[in-house]
Amino acid sequence: MAKTYSIAIDGPAGAGKSTIAKRLAGELGFRYVDTGAIYRTVAYFLDLLGISPKDADGVERYIDELTIGIGYDEEGIQHMIMNGMDVTGEIRTQDISQKASLVSAHKVVREVLLDMQREVARQYDVIMDGRDIGTVVLPQADVKIFLTADPQVRARRRYDELIAKGQKADLSTILKEVEQRDYQDTHRAVAPLKQAKDAVKVDTTCLDIDAVVAAIRQIVKEKIGK
Repeated sequence: MAKTYSIAIDGPAGAGKSTIAKRLAGELGFRYVDTGAIYRTVAYFLDLLGISPKDADGVERYIDELTIGIGYDEEGIQHMIMNGMDVTGEIRTQDISQKASLVSAHKVVREVLLDMQREVARQYDVIMDGRDIGTVVLPQADVKIFLTADPQVRARRRYDELIAKGQKADLSTILKEVEQRDYQDTHRAVAPLKQAKDAVKVDTTCLDIDAVVAAIRQIVKEKIGK
């Protein structure tokens, strides 16, 4: 089997990981894997069953009833398949995002999804984003990026995104949710969010998308010549 390359992009919510990873994947011809969407799918599944994301016994009892699939459309957009049903749109709510953070803290959930994520990286050149890609999922990734930005900036981006979609949003509430998500992600016992020792930190606070993509493209070129 020919060598595959992997690029890990970690960072807090709202740092621009998905947007940047999608752009880079398209430019490099890599497959983009949104691991956050995988955890959102788990959270959505449990939510439909009425299981609290904090209910460890409930999570462990029902996780085996969930089958997750990842599909890609003609434009290379990732679709999440939950027990045969495409739930790509349903998982994109702020409520499910918060619950996904809590669900991801359960060891049993991470163990179930770990092999699935690694298998994709074994088969394809991938750009994978999340919270623990460079530290846990793909510790041998060829390129590791830690993407971050000030909480206020990340909250504003989320606010603008919701408004653009025609949804109601309150900036102060979103900022509190961002800060809560940061705390949950960095303080969980299993695979907390942290910068890998060999990751390159890229702060997007004062950078637009083009500038961030250009910076990471240069890092990738230096690391693997792509």
